[in-house]
Amino acid sequence: MNVSEKISRKSFIKASAFALMTPMLSKLDLQMQKSSKIGLQLYTLRGEIGKDLEGTLKKAAAIGYKEVETFGYSDGKFFGKTPKEFKAILTGLGLTAVSGHYGAGVERADTKGTLSNDWERAVNDAAELGQKYVVCAYLTPNERKSIEDYKKYVDLFNKAGEVAKKAGLQFAYHNHDFEFKQLDGEIGYDYIAGKTDSKLVKLELDLYWIVKAGLDPVELFKKYPGRFPLWHVKDMDKADQSFAAVGTGNVDFKSIFAARQLAGMQHFFVEQDVTKEPVFEAIATSYGNLLKMKV
Repeated sequence: MNVSEKISRKSFIKASAFALMTPMLSKLDLQMQKSSKIGLQLYTLRGEIGKDLEGTLKKAAAIGYKEVETFGYSDGKFFGKTPKEFKAILTGLGLTAVSGHYGAGVERADTKGTLSNDWERAVNDAAELGQKYVVCAYLTPNERKSIEDYKKYVDLFNKAGEVAKKAGLQFAYHNHDFEFKQLDGEIGYDYIAGKTDSKLVKLELDLYWIVKAGLDPVELFKKYPGRFPLWHVKDMDKADQSFAAVGTGNVDFKSIFAARQLAGMQHFFVEQDVTKEPVFEAIATSYGNLLKMKV
């Protein structure tokens, strides 16, 4: 075999090996793309959205965000747009609205689009938008004065979950820290998580607030395995416990994400209620650090 034949044979072997590896590399690349669908709760950008909805969403998409969670649905509209109109905007930017936040509506019963008023319409609009989840975002102080209030939410949340299920969606509840404080010797979250139907009511765990409450998220996953398909990923400033961009504070995301299967996590959303730096800089930092964590 002469030199040219050896080179040809060597080139052939390399080419063959690469051809065999290409499907594997493509599969790995697809897996990485799938796992990097980092979401954003649009409440973080509420000030900017009020000024320029499409321009704000375009900037978020340019950073790399693929999924969003809505807020502020009111009387058939998302940020002043019908479900069809808003979906068209998102689709044009390569974004998907996976989830949305809604009020309980107990204190303000006249407000439409809450769990207590016109809920079926809200769920149907969410389905039209393409959402998979509808989430009770918050209980106002007047909606959680006693443990008796939390007992009533067991029934309200189960019913909300039934309506969501009929439309092919999943209902969930998003926590802060107040649910873990004692009321009349009991913990409100024990009713929300422990007394509701586990199939009808899932849980969106806000990592900042659970740490602020002094609890370990992983221990909560062990207590209620598979109940946490959604997470809010936000960090806590090491100095004053204020909100911080992901990866700049003291929340142990490594150990929390290691337990994602135990939690049943399917989607997560960056959220920062208040930012010390410009908001787009904050969400860009969070996105970049999450990529580095290879979550």
